[in-house]
Amino acid sequence: MKVRELRLVVTAEDYEKALEFYRDELGMPERGAFSSPDGGRVTILEAGKATLEITDPRHAAYIDEVEVGRRVAGHIRVAFEVDDSPATTDRLEEAGATVIAPPTRTPWNSLNSRLEGPAGLQLTLFQELGDQEVES
Repeated sequence: MKVRELRLVVTAEDYEKALEFYRDELGMPERGAFSSPDGGRVTILEAGKATLEITDPRHAAYIDEVEVGRRVAGHIRVAFEVDDSPATTDRLEEAGATVIAPPTRTPWNSLNSRLEGPAGLQLTLFQELGDQEVES
């Protein structure tokens, strides 16, 4: 047996706001959209490759400490790799996200920010730095 796709399903009270935020502002292309007989709607957005990160509570607390400075995440946090963490953080804040912590260089050499997005999702935006230096 092999898993072929990871799909995170989020129920959003404000469907339009969530769709606009994740599709239009974060730039996740639409794969398909469907409706139920009672008028309910779902849209499937592409997110590049998917991984499932399993962590224990101590390591989750460590990640929060590095990215935010204190424990803030629940048991689910969604992380998106982006090309420019500071610019994407600013764009998503303008689109209605609440910035919990600005982009911060991590010990694993990425530039991570933390936001609260639509549908109650806590988001990490991360930019892999490799050998590149961060501008101050």
